[in-house]
Amino acid sequence: EVQLVESGGGVVQPGESLRLSCTASGFTFGAFAMYWIRQAPGKEFEWVAQIDAGGGIVRYDDPSTKDRATVSRVNANKTLYLQLDRMTPEDTAVYYCAKGRYSGVQHIPQLRFITDRGQGTQVTVSS
Repeated sequence: EVQLVESGGGVVQPGESLRLSCTASGFTFGAFAMYWIRQAPGKEFEWVAQIDAGGGIVRYDDPSTKDRATVSRVNANKTLYLQLDRMTPEDTAVYYCAKGRYSGVQHIPQLRFITDRGQGTQVTVSS
């Protein structure tokens, strides 16, 4: 059974940085691309970051975060990371990690390229 457990969320002040983690189990972590997506209340999913199976190729698809986000992975530890810098209240959302269907990143990320996602971790940016 695939399990993805996000951690590291919480309340941060504007301008601060946050590092999220996602621990995976139940599948060969190093064989699949991984994603970070987020959803704010009343809004659709936003694709924050993708990383290929080997960790050498990354994509940042959301214009509002692409210059502030850094995605990484440690396959030996089955862990995915997301660091988001210079956070603003607009970053408030539930952040999910998700397992890709394939090993590579996608030019146009879509939900059909995801097979599983975690329960999410709430991030609130507020002064």
